[in-house]
Amino acid sequence: MSQTAVAAVILAAGKSTRMKSDTPKVLHEVCGRPMIEYVLDAARQAGASRLVVVVGHQADRVKAALSHHPDIEFALQAEQKGTGHAVMMCREHLADHDGPVLVLTGDTPLLRSASLQALLQQQASAAAACVVGTATTAQNEGLGRIVRDDEGQFLRIVEQKDASPEELQIQEINTGCFAYDGKSLFAALQQVQPNNRQGELYLTDCAEILRCSGRRVLASCVFEITEAMGVNTPEQLRDVESAMKSRSSG
Repeated sequence: MSQTAVAAVILAAGKSTRMKSDTPKVLHEVCGRPMIEYVLDAARQAGASRLVVVVGHQADRVKAALSHHPDIEFALQAEQKGTGHAVMMCREHLADHDGPVLVLTGDTPLLRSASLQALLQQQASAAAACVVGTATTAQNEGLGRIVRDDEGQFLRIVEQKDASPEELQIQEINTGCFAYDGKSLFAALQQVQPNNRQGELYLTDCAEILRCSGRRVLASCVFEITEAMGVNTPEQLRDVESAMKSRSSG
């Protein structure tokens, strides 16, 4: 495996009960295409030559819908124990991978490949173990906050449910997009603990784990907030479709 090869892990295992539909969330259509297709396109255009999609809820249905993509591998998350657990399910698939790994979510169809390329370029040029993709917004309800020190250096990501009143005021948010050194990612995942109110294994803890071990971790505000628009409800699906139409007409 080439040192410069890029892999992408796309999380697509969730149940998404708020969609009020039997259709797996990532298969809901935006402008006539399943939303995960846009994420796959962005990853490919950013340079990813390996695509690992993590499936779980209605796994067979998601796999069937994407079966026409010969470059996709599937990893099964049989139990939903958090985003960190989901990425761990890719470990065997990427055991031979020495290059960078993008970690993305399958419900963010407005991602741009240029933003992902910027993450990868920073990860490579800084020899960073992790680059966290961020955006800024005053509409930060429900989003993970980026905590920095007094000098502006990354400290950690804190989820809404675990944030202090001061941290809730932070307007720099985690987009859910990461560029990792692959080996560092899986080493950090082994240290993640479910020390949060959800009792889950958070992928977002990996960045702090790596920083505390002396590795270089950056938080890079290279995304527009629209790129981080995830879909969890029918209302959000309509918002994303509207934004997609505006982008294509512009």
